[in-house]
Amino acid sequence: MLTLILIGLLGGLITAVSPCILPVLPVVFLAGGPGNESPPLTATGRKRPTGPESAGGLIVETPPEATPGPSRNRRPYAVVAGLVLSFSFFTLLGVTIISALGLPQDILRYIGLSLLVLIGLGLIFPPIERLLEKPFARIPQRQVNKEGSAFVLGLGLGLLYVPCAGPVLAAITVAGARGQINADIVALTLSFAVGTAIPLLVFALAGRRVAERVAAFRTRARKLRIAAGLLMIVLAFALAFDATTALQKALPNYTAAAQKKVEDNDTARQKLSGLYNESNKDLASCEDGVNELRSCGPAPQLANIAKWLNTPGGAPVDLASLRGKVVLIDFWTYSCINCQRSLAHIEAWDRAYRDKGLTVIGVHSPEFAFEKDTGNVADQARKLGVTYPVALDNDLDTWNNYRNRFWPAKYLIDARGTVRYFTFGEGRYAQTEKLIRDLLKQADPTIELPPVTGQTNDDLTEDRTPETYLSTSRIRGYTGTPELTKDKATTYAFPIAGVPLGRLSLAGTWTTGYEHFTAGPDARLAFTYRAKNSSLVLAGEGTVTILVDGKETKTLQVHGAPTLYRLTDDDTARQAGLELRFTPGLQAFAFTFG
Repeated sequence: MLTLILIGLLGGLITAVSPCILPVLPVVFLAGGPGNESPPLTATGRKRPTGPESAGGLIVETPPEATPGPSRNRRPYAVVAGLVLSFSFFTLLGVTIISALGLPQDILRYIGLSLLVLIGLGLIFPPIERLLEKPFARIPQRQVNKEGSAFVLGLGLGLLYVPCAGPVLAAITVAGARGQINADIVALTLSFAVGTAIPLLVFALAGRRVAERVAAFRTRARKLRIAAGLLMIVLAFALAFDATTALQKALPNYTAAAQKKVEDNDTARQKLSGLYNESNKDLASCEDGVNELRSCGPAPQLANIAKWLNTPGGAPVDLASLRGKVVLIDFWTYSCINCQRSLAHIEAWDRAYRDKGLTVIGVHSPEFAFEKDTGNVADQARKLGVTYPVALDNDLDTWNNYRNRFWPAKYLIDARGTVRYFTFGEGRYAQTEKLIRDLLKQADPTIELPPVTGQTNDDLTEDRTPETYLSTSRIRGYTGTPELTKDKATTYAFPIAGVPLGRLSLAGTWTTGYEHFTAGPDARLAFTYRAKNSSLVLAGEGTVTILVDGKETKTLQVHGAPTLYRLTDDDTARQAGLELRFTPGLQAFAFTFG
């Protein structure tokens, strides 16, 4: 657990200085407010004869009898404590609470925005601030009730705090969403929160120090209160309408290298991928793709499978019943082109070695919501020629049991039920087949195996354009005007200078969402890519006209549920400018390249 805490702490420190937290920094800085060591002033600028009382970052009047002596300004600690508390609590339990109460998914965000507006109004109108501090008046500690609105401000910021998502935050978020909270997850969350709090606290203390030393903060207290209140209200509206995204995108991700070094090294990957189930901890003793058989611990169970395909009567397959056989488990999802390319090899192995003691099980772990639909999976499995058993792992329980992180991924289990090898991604086909043959011979030394299937590595294009999701939260390389507007029909325009390599742009009317983009009138999409071929997952009823380097090549007829459509197919890799023209209503999900 100590290693996990260290990973969380370092990950939090890096996150707290990343571009993603810039929107909250001005508020954190102003939250420090002026200290109490120098003679304080009232809101009108006159020296106060007795000790001051202030909250939310700036001074308000206090009767002399209420202040027996000077006190230390603890507002920076209050606002950061509130932020850390609400961020940690609602990241872990927010989904569970919302689901249990049947509340809208965005309710926490709206609460955070409302609190930010209320604090801003409180700085402008003192009666509102006193109302916010009233719940803290019953607390006996003399100083605590003076920092009430600062703490409330922190609670609101914690609900709006959206740091850059790295492996640590992803692990915390997934655990919270799935309700899989254990001691390790809590320790990781708290250490991450403390890591993010340290730089923020330094920033808030710096704001307090500036307020104490700069005369303008003491002589213009009332004006500064109003300015701070207006800033908070403006920030609330900017966050509500996603106006801060443009600033964050414009800045380089200067913490990416450090984040990868801390959160994506071998030790971190093993720790973070094994948070959900102790039964899989021995998998950490093996490495991806090693060209030899190793003992990687007992094979975890195929857990919480929604449905089985290609088994008699849909009966489940129990790994324990397969003792004496060699088992190949393939994690895949039907719209993934990398998985589709891999399936040809797996199907060949299934045909060649099924009668020799090999059992192939496909674990279908969906990326998108539409891939949870049994009818969609069954239809696509049939089209792709998959005849071996397929387990629908809709809740990703089996995915987590195997500490998996990739589509596709293959795990070899020997006749005694021990995982002996795994490989992530495409490739290593000849190596994997050799190890299958070795395990079959270990299970039965007298067996006569057929010739190798001849399935070797595909001629993958080097430096090919990576898979690209049409999702407002997952898209990378977008260029054009305006910025993407979530869930609202918007008219876009291609950049005048053209679309650079690896970048994507929109024109015409589109409604962009979390899972797919929906075409409107005159919807067009441009993408400059490098690969031998390109494909796109599409759904709906209509046509897509394809232009390559300005020349029309073909028109696709799109029909029904989301399916992968081949756009271009060349003999050799090349750089090409792709333009697609959509009929209204079509949905586009993800590009893949080969």
